[in-house]
Amino acid sequence: MLAGSLECTVMMLRLLRPAPQTTPHAGLPTRLHSRLATRLLATTRSVRAGQNLVEKIVQRYALGSQAAAVRQGDFVSIRPHRVMTHDNTGAVLSKFKSIGAPAFFNPQQAVFTLDHDVQNKSDKNLAKYRAIESFAAEHGVDFYPAGRGIGHQIMVEEAYALPYTMVVASDSHSNMYGGIGCLGTPVVRTDAASIWATGQTWWQVPPVVKVELTGQMPAGVTGKDIIVALCGLFNSDQVLNTAIEFVGDGLRGLSVDDRLTVANMTTEWGALAGLFPVDDVALEWLGRRAQRLQAMRASGSASHPRLNADVVQSLAANPVRPDSDAYYAKHLTLDLSTLSPHVSGPNSVKKATPLSVLEPQHISIHKAYLLSCVNSRASDIAAAAAVLRGKTIAPGVEFYIAAASSQVQGDAETTGDWQTLLKAGAQPLPAGCGPCIGLGVGLLRDGEVGISATNRNYKGRMGSPNAQAYLASPAVVAASAAAGYICGPTPLPASPSQSPAISVRSIPRPDAAGAAAAEGDAVVVPGFTAALTGELVFCDADNLNTDGIYPGKYTYQDDMTPMQMAGVVMENYDPAFAGSVTKTDIVVGGYNFGTGSSREQAATALLYAGIRLVLAGSFSETFKRNAINNGLLVLEAPDLVNDLRSGLLDDKSLTKRTGWTADIDLVGGRVSVKTPQGGYKTYGVSRVGAAAQELVVAGGLEEWVKRRVHAA
Repeated sequence: MLAGSLECTVMMLRLLRPAPQTTPHAGLPTRLHSRLATRLLATTRSVRAGQNLVEKIVQRYALGSQAAAVRQGDFVSIRPHRVMTHDNTGAVLSKFKSIGAPAFFNPQQAVFTLDHDVQNKSDKNLAKYRAIESFAAEHGVDFYPAGRGIGHQIMVEEAYALPYTMVVASDSHSNMYGGIGCLGTPVVRTDAASIWATGQTWWQVPPVVKVELTGQMPAGVTGKDIIVALCGLFNSDQVLNTAIEFVGDGLRGLSVDDRLTVANMTTEWGALAGLFPVDDVALEWLGRRAQRLQAMRASGSASHPRLNADVVQSLAANPVRPDSDAYYAKHLTLDLSTLSPHVSGPNSVKKATPLSVLEPQHISIHKAYLLSCVNSRASDIAAAAAVLRGKTIAPGVEFYIAAASSQVQGDAETTGDWQTLLKAGAQPLPAGCGPCIGLGVGLLRDGEVGISATNRNYKGRMGSPNAQAYLASPAVVAASAAAGYICGPTPLPASPSQSPAISVRSIPRPDAAGAAAAEGDAVVVPGFTAALTGELVFCDADNLNTDGIYPGKYTYQDDMTPMQMAGVVMENYDPAFAGSVTKTDIVVGGYNFGTGSSREQAATALLYAGIRLVLAGSFSETFKRNAINNGLLVLEAPDLVNDLRSGLLDDKSLTKRTGWTADIDLVGGRVSVKTPQGGYKTYGVSRVGAAAQELVVAGGLEEWVKRRVHAA
């Protein structure tokens, strides 16, 4: 039991310290394991109607949430089922040690996988890898060495990610776990260190978007084509910083591998999670996977500790589905029967073109890639092998392949598909990220064109910024490698005559204040200031990046004092900003505030300038996490931003002192604004829950963790 009056108060308010969720050891009796599996996976908590699947899963992992249903916009403390770190484990390790934590809260919660820089055999990198392996052994954390595979594949392959669980990773492609009905979402390194030390961190439940896939995919269309098309067709940030739930009769035709691909690239689409239902397709796959995992164990050994027949049976018997009256912020649709193979790029996922349009252009390529966590599973390798069987790679083209894991490569070798690719002229790389993140051999050079089955084609990501990168399915990549230009397998499937059929509908949000009142009184953590009053200072710019907020030339000047940082805040946006704001002001930004790099100083410099709250149309999710992790509150208020723009058309200054006064109820989720002309309007915003309040009171996540560790 933790000591200290602050901790005791928080425990009484929110029941912060229930028994930790654990994974049973292999040696546990089957009967006991079965009970643990049922307790972990079955529906055990009765909540109010009107929740979607995302909210229901978060409810299970939100601490002290039994009294009220978790809703979109809520700030909650979460104790995730698992947290994965990869090569960045070293950086998280440093934060963990600086916190002063003597041990892991629950070693079974963490998984270490080395996958990013696996081609780097330098003494420095190998020493880092050895240090991570030693640290894992010291603390009893599951560890997967370089060459075993990409972390996200391992999380699914080894059953760390399971349906209806919440799993986080310090990597943006943790969305992939949604392909099997696991709520996967990224966290930053400070969050990972917090989970190691305390078992928990915070999360703001994002808006949830329903994406309905109808109809059946034509021959030759794959999961990669679906997500490439979605990124290109809905390319105006319709799903930015949301969680997606996929529904519709079209899901019946999507294999689990297709779903993993789609969920993986919801990251590039802009979402924080991409969740598929646990239907018959998923359950059948889980059953086969459970048999495979059991077969890999020694004869006569106990059931696999994470996935076995009992777990699959529990999942089938206790489905978790959204309520019929669940709220979704938007409803998007795509008719799969109208879809054809698509190619993304060049150098942007927001541009998707039907292959039938690109192929006649004979766009020559220099390199092709079949690798990464999105499309290098056994089915992807098989699809490429089917295209290349009996063929060779075109002269002047380099074709690089890497399996998602050593197990995947072994499976492909058993079927002969791996050998088919090698015989065609493919160049093998170790299981890992490699060229997908611009590491190792095979990178694009100046002026080169590449086509890849990876998930990102941002300018310069896979090599030179003067190269062009396209994304496509494994079959299209293989066909292009053989032909020397972007094309599909022969013959190219007939394309639908019309453009893909889509629709999008925004849905008004229910009254937040009424929902709050219906679900009980809001909690106010001792020491938290629940109400703020101040003048709105409007910085009317969309996509105001972290370099505009805190210039890069100061980022690595570690001797900058808080006063000096406050003096240069917003310097690249408006040099007059620092001298024009006061400590009672409330800053309002445009849309996608804080985009760009992950530098924490963009948040701390605003705090040092006396800013306690930033309102904006929307935020970069990385900036939001860095802000709240440092005790700076950020809330989205798009209607307020739009009204400010309409009301201040004649003010051309960069930093606008509006004269609009705001009274803000942080706990109730209301911003009441009075204009100089006597106008008055109230705007709904997300309620600041106890999780975020605690971080503000403590002065940030690291200080909050230190208090808990030192009070233990």
